[in-house]
Amino acid sequence: MKITRLVPIILHAPVTRGGIADSTHSISHWGAPGVAIHTDTDLVGYGFSGTHAHLPADRLIVDCAVDSYGPLLLGEDPREVRYLWEKLHKHPPIQWVGRSGITHLALGAIDIALWDLKAKAAGEPLWKLLGGSASKPVEAYNTDGGWLNWPLDTLVADCRRMVEVEGYRAVKIKVGAPDLATDLRRLAAVREAVGPGIRVMTDANGKLTLPEAIRLGRRLAEFDVVWFEEPTTFDDVLAHRRLAESIETPIALGEQLYLAHQFRDFIHAGAVHFVQPDVVRLAGVTEWWQVADLAHSYSLPVVPHVGDMCQVHQHLCFAHAGCRLLEYIPWLRDWMLHPAQIQDGFFVAPDSPGAGMEPTPKALAKINLA
Repeated sequence: MKITRLVPIILHAPVTRGGIADSTHSISHWGAPGVAIHTDTDLVGYGFSGTHAHLPADRLIVDCAVDSYGPLLLGEDPREVRYLWEKLHKHPPIQWVGRSGITHLALGAIDIALWDLKAKAAGEPLWKLLGGSASKPVEAYNTDGGWLNWPLDTLVADCRRMVEVEGYRAVKIKVGAPDLATDLRRLAAVREAVGPGIRVMTDANGKLTLPEAIRLGRRLAEFDVVWFEEPTTFDDVLAHRRLAESIETPIALGEQLYLAHQFRDFIHAGAVHFVQPDVVRLAGVTEWWQVADLAHSYSLPVVPHVGDMCQVHQHLCFAHAGCRLLEYIPWLRDWMLHPAQIQDGFFVAPDSPGAGMEPTPKALAKINLA
């Protein structure tokens, strides 16, 4: 099997209720810029990044994937994924202009597409190719009801619905409101609504200063919060270590880290307790697995952030020993040929060959490169 061409793809899917917000972002659509890797067989591999649907930035990602990395892949066997990842990752002209950022997002989309091809060529879902099992329980926690722009009554109603109607046993809500009292009031209302048996996570999306994070963090134990996610500046290892030493609630982070070495530094410093690698932020499945193995070696749980809207990550969680809990956000459900399925609060192992990132014909018809 040989690679013959790369075709750019940009999809923009609407988010819940036309718009969501956390402490630092407000978006109406989720972006999925990526590539379709064609071969000299009838197999095509699909891989995507995840963005805030900003078309100029999305074009930079797909242009890098197709124009910079693409020529390095032509004529190669797509099943030699790890070799190709090293070839692209260490290509001097591209590495010179960026070891993270746009070049890394583009490489991630390519790597996912290559693993998709490898699994399709084997006639297996990716989780099985990676040695996983469908009998492994992978629990879902729902993020799509805890947005900071929801009024208090909507926040409470959504969390109650997710638990009482949809069967989730874990939900996440956003914090980082302009004042501490608002965050505490919302958190108290959610805890009262869902009861003591439901796990509640919080996420500040990097908004808080270290003193603000300590102040809020010291109150979270009152509500039996599972973790405090991205409490302060994304890349600041020292601040997260100081916070970890100052509060009882564990820290979760990783969605904004591009490199395995960055995760190494946070883990070694004792600055993270729940490790959240994202396959689209890291350079695909290949680097994600490096981070997951590293976290597992430190006895830290791997709970991925889902920039792919959990399509590829569900395969990785069924395959990797360190992962038993996975975020669920449904924004790409209607755009994927085989969307992730939840039953009684747990992911159902996919049975279709590939990595789960193949768009529907309707989605492909809406590709936006203009």
